[in-house]
Amino acid sequence: MKSFFIDLYYDAKNMAIKDPAAKSIIYIILLYPGFHALFFYKIAHALSNIHMYFLARFISQFARFLTGIEIHPSAKIGKRLFIDHGTGIVIGETAVIGDDCTIYHGVTLGGTGKEKLKRHPTLKNNVIVGCGSKILGNITIGNNVKIGANSVVLKSIGDDKTVVGIPGKVIK
Repeated sequence: MKSFFIDLYYDAKNMAIKDPAAKSIIYIILLYPGFHALFFYKIAHALSNIHMYFLARFISQFARFLTGIEIHPSAKIGKRLFIDHGTGIVIGETAVIGDDCTIYHGVTLGGTGKEKLKRHPTLKNNVIVGCGSKILGNITIGNNVKIGANSVVLKSIGDDKTVVGIPGKVIK
């Protein structure tokens, strides 16, 4: 239980560092929907891990109602995720997000409907996903990748790249 609150503190501290509009950690805890979504996700994820699927899904849907951010309880999220603004974000059931990632509003980490098991993307560490982007399917986005706003990424991307466009193309 102690690590639950410590992780939340570091999430809030990370948001304070990354967001120039943040006034304080208390400001973030009280007013940031991205923080609230992570709070409920952590509870729902713990319940999902002990096979209390209905309650986990109920909590995630409640969080979606409050924040406009939908995170499936079975998704795997690393440390210090920064969800900026957040409305319209969808993170699918088999999505994996590494440490120190940033996701802006309107992003979908979704499936294509073709896969049976792992059907959502994996983001490695320090990935930035611009607003409105769609990352679809069982693909991997490498470390330190930047995905431009409104890009559609359908293929895996290696480390240290910048991707823009529809479909997403590497420009760096």
